[in-house]
Amino acid sequence: MTKAASAAAKDLAAAGVAGAQLAWADNNGIPRSRIVPIAGLGEAATRGVGATTLFAVFDSHDTITYAHPLLATPSGDIRLVPVIERLRRLAGQPALAWAPVRQVAADGSPWPYCQRSVLERQVAAAAERGFELRAGYELEFAVAPAGSPDIASSPGHRGPAYSPHALVELDAFIAALLHDFEANGLPLYQLHAEYGLAQLELSLRATDPVAAADDQLLARQTIHAAAHAHGLRASFAPVVDPEAVGNGWHLHTSLWRNGCNLLAGIPDAEGAGYLAGLLRDLPALTAVTAPSVPSTARLRPGYFASAYGFWGVENREAPLRYVPDSELLGTAHANVELKPSDASANPYLALAVVLAAGLAGIEEALTLPEPIAEDPGTWTEERRAAAGVTRLPRTPAEQDAALISSPRITGVLGEELLGAFRAVRESDLKWAAERDIDEIVAAHLWRY
Repeated sequence: MTKAASAAAKDLAAAGVAGAQLAWADNNGIPRSRIVPIAGLGEAATRGVGATTLFAVFDSHDTITYAHPLLATPSGDIRLVPVIERLRRLAGQPALAWAPVRQVAADGSPWPYCQRSVLERQVAAAAERGFELRAGYELEFAVAPAGSPDIASSPGHRGPAYSPHALVELDAFIAALLHDFEANGLPLYQLHAEYGLAQLELSLRATDPVAAADDQLLARQTIHAAAHAHGLRASFAPVVDPEAVGNGWHLHTSLWRNGCNLLAGIPDAEGAGYLAGLLRDLPALTAVTAPSVPSTARLRPGYFASAYGFWGVENREAPLRYVPDSELLGTAHANVELKPSDASANPYLALAVVLAAGLAGIEEALTLPEPIAEDPGTWTEERRAAAGVTRLPRTPAEQDAALISSPRITGVLGEELLGAFRAVRESDLKWAAERDIDEIVAAHLWRY
């Protein structure tokens, strides 16, 4: 690896690259990084770069909580080891290259708080059982002129939603996105002006889960750089205005065995079990896939944000939106979209718990109820109860209760990481308890 890193560093230096940004996401979904001079990339690949253990207990506001007993001291160091095979030169920041990292203990041994390693273990466990997951993200974000304190007072575009007219004033930015995503090795499926306030959406093509999580981190770096270069700033926050539709980072997955997509057609027993496993653990999943205080504010009825626990075929109010294949699209197209997912989720943990919940459904041969084509938010409480449809967690406290009640999800995280994750969520909740929704939205607007 040292030889490969040194060779890559030599080529990058010759091309004018001065440094490598080593990136990861913390337990709030916030990207963190270290930059090393390009000449030091080989050494970083061998020995890693030092960082405090306390990044595992940073909350969303950069407060360090010592409530997790195993990380209750300012002493301690870890090493950040770049994944050289994922090294990319940043088209929008040509003096920098980019690579995700694994977090290891100071002696090089595994560190239980490394989110990327959690996902790698889940992928390996699935492969041992003959399963392969493919995953891709839809990223929604809002844009505003650089220096704007918010989105509502100076939206980057004024619609109409889904209209080409909305993007005319953003033409140079859109061109930069198309160019930079391709140059950074991030093939796009599509890009458009979305429904929300100054909102855009782009879709990344599906790949293996670890690469999908890496791509999500690289995608937001690419967007931020392109926005800055064109006098804009991008907000990935779950809520950008209390009255507006929020930003989801919808997670599409499909499950494969021996080259066959198990979600194609009317899902067979294994495909149905995968969906049923996700449905069973939806409340606990949202504690990981939409974990911030603003996340629960986004999950409101009638906002295509998935307030109730059910599944449906192409139902945009469903938290589990099954997307079928067709003769035109082919069997590879079939997937399930998890809608209660946003930028405050660590992408590695989000994919790890989704994979675990789905595979548990297969292992236990869970049966899938009938899909729902309506919006249960318009139903009476009695009708929802008769259909077995319940509200997803509406507060961080409800999310935490759902999380600790699911041995499948807590088992993925492990005792150490679960403790740190819950401590961070509690720190966020205490911060928010003394603030109204406007203050909460403003504080998260530019964090991700």
